[in-house]
Amino acid sequence: MTDSQLKVTLLGTGTPVPLMRRFGPSILVQAANQNFVFDCGRGSAQRLMQVNVPSPQSDKFFLTHLHSDHVVGIPDLWLSGWVMGRETPFRIWGPSGTADMMGHLEKAYQADIHIRRDLDEKFPADGIAVEATDIQQGFVYQENRVKITTFDVDHGHVKPAFGYRIDYEGRSVVLSGDTRYSENLIKYAQGADLLIHEVVAPESVRARRAAADRDPGESERIIQHHTTPEEVGDIFSKVKPKLAVYSHIVGATGSTEEEVNAGTRKTYSGRFEIGEDLCVIDVGHEVVITFPD
Repeated sequence: MTDSQLKVTLLGTGTPVPLMRRFGPSILVQAANQNFVFDCGRGSAQRLMQVNVPSPQSDKFFLTHLHSDHVVGIPDLWLSGWVMGRETPFRIWGPSGTADMMGHLEKAYQADIHIRRDLDEKFPADGIAVEATDIQQGFVYQENRVKITTFDVDHGHVKPAFGYRIDYEGRSVVLSGDTRYSENLIKYAQGADLLIHEVVAPESVRARRAAADRDPGESERIIQHHTTPEEVGDIFSKVKPKLAVYSHIVGATGSTEEEVNAGTRKTYSGRFEIGEDLCVIDVGHEVVITFPD
């Protein structure tokens, strides 16, 4: 990776349903020798270890929203990073409720923290400290030429829900977070080199729920607060990124990729890929995606 590049790794591309192929939603963005983690789904700590970025080296976390599948990995990242040697506070930004959530986690783990900090290992107090900040649309983080811009998306009753735009040295990446079709996302994504967007495969969702004898209305409610392949294809057409990539694939089954590919091609003729865990995307003069072996 050159100094002018952004490097993006899909740590987890899955959903609330535990899958071995797709861990919980999480994306690592690297620029200017900094590691930024967006969402902390199931297995985030393990995936970071797999890409040689152990938890102590990741101390800047951004949340798109507070659904459990996007935050369930936080205690592991926070606590294991401390145990592995982090000496600075765990810094996290997210929608309203983020600071409260982190405060409750501190209470939940207070016995363990007390033992490790004060009695046994005597780990540094700063390493388990939390700096949690509730943010809103328009919040901008800037450090060492990296600019991260927060914008609202539409995730139904989940409000606020955010997408993020990361700009560095003339390169740009946009992360949709969880959303329905969003004109605001289209606005903030203009000129992006890479657009990573969620998607729901409606027929796969319906089939999986029917096989489990679940309420059909539940399937429709899930579909209604995500974006269909046809809708995302329309977004891709309006944004025109150098590369579009799907992540957080709702309804993932054996036939999902066919459904997503076919639906997207109804509204988009450009370059796109269905992401997998541990995909690496280098954003430089060209945008190059590498799939894991």
